[in-house]
Amino acid sequence: MKKQTNAIERPFGMRDKVGYLFGDLGNDLMFNFASSYILVFYTKVMGINAALVGAMLLFSKLLDAFTDVTMGRIVDTCKPAKDGRFRPWIRRMAGPVALANFLMYQSGLAGAPMTIKIILMWVTYILWGSVFYTSINIPYGSMAAALTEEPKGRASLSTWRSLGGTFSSLFIGVVVPLIIYSTDANGNQIVVGSKITLIAGVFSVAALICYAICYMNTTERVKVLPNINKVSLAQTFKGIFMNKALIVLILCSILLMLNSNVTNGLSQYVYIDCFNSKTALSLMSMIGIGLSLLMAPFIASITDKFGKKEASAVLFLFASATQFILFFLRVTNVWVYLAFAMINSFAYGFWTMTVWAHVSDVIDYQQIITHSREDGTVYASYSFSRKIGQALGSGLSGLVLEMIAFDTTTGAVQTAEVKASLYSLATCIPAVVYVLVALGLIFLYPLTKKVINENVVELKRRREQGIQ
Repeated sequence: MKKQTNAIERPFGMRDKVGYLFGDLGNDLMFNFASSYILVFYTKVMGINAALVGAMLLFSKLLDAFTDVTMGRIVDTCKPAKDGRFRPWIRRMAGPVALANFLMYQSGLAGAPMTIKIILMWVTYILWGSVFYTSINIPYGSMAAALTEEPKGRASLSTWRSLGGTFSSLFIGVVVPLIIYSTDANGNQIVVGSKITLIAGVFSVAALICYAICYMNTTERVKVLPNINKVSLAQTFKGIFMNKALIVLILCSILLMLNSNVTNGLSQYVYIDCFNSKTALSLMSMIGIGLSLLMAPFIASITDKFGKKEASAVLFLFASATQFILFFLRVTNVWVYLAFAMINSFAYGFWTMTVWAHVSDVIDYQQIITHSREDGTVYASYSFSRKIGQALGSGLSGLVLEMIAFDTTTGAVQTAEVKASLYSLATCIPAVVYVLVALGLIFLYPLTKKVINENVVELKRRREQGIQ
């Protein structure tokens, strides 16, 4: 693999960081909306059985095992266009992914035969998630390595990318619940399907604008030539399975995405059906995101002093302890519940701000052990793990709702037993997941602060000698 840097190109700076932020904002306006509301839409608006929705979500993410890795391989081996290796995919796929996103939320078909609704659900969701979203997200995520070679620059891109996701979560978590829910004559919160469709359309248009800003404000400086004849697909997968850091990061990601999607999904029901408070649901997202934004300026200092692995493990242990306390207290006051839940947001927010720097560390580690740079394929492997976690979380949410006899009838009021089960699951699941992730980072993840610094020095030495 050879790298060339064009000296006449503008230097890496704030324009690239802002452009990269907008790329993730475009992605997450659609991704986070689906994570939070796709199950609600299909069950409460379209009236589809929750178990069927969960099965569809799980199948589509298993399909991503093929589409993600295939796209990563294409990115690593295709001939660059005039505007780079990664940016052209943003230009090509922005339209298709935005259109597919809008087609998923067609509430006007709620009265159609169930067979038609199920077919529409399968076709639109798979086209959006497994085909079009993959074709834009894998190149976008891999592009960080082409914007700059400097570790500090890549770390800053991780934070700015996370801010893009945070801003999308802010709007989706705070504003959307206030729009899509209305109060009936008995004081119950009822979801309005037409408003979900309207919001999906707005997000699709907004995503197109964000992708355009990302494309126009980023520059690929590090030109990576195709290497398909030197590294076979079998060798690539062998290298991936040799990468202990990647395997552990994947397992942690699956657990955390599972937890995130389960808690996001169940929170819609806990705050609405258990506490009957759309205001608390909105404030939950607003306060959690506010904590993340306040934390962002200090991320670099914290990780530089303590290390990304070390700081994340401590925060997850603390969050797990507080969730176990919430589980056993069985609080009935929504504001007490909300106060405890905020600690979840702090720990997970720190992880989301640093995770893409973790991925860059893992890509470097892959090169250390295999002497080959395969940003797209390694990133695709990690991206697939996130989708598996999302699918398991969404699928588990649907299956759990079915198991606890959740009534999906429009306007239905849940029984006391169902409400108690919702509370238990929403508090116990994150408590268990966080302690497992913390133990995995402490005892299995090899990339300590010391090891990462040693890898940076070693890769610099190899570059100076012209070797991989």
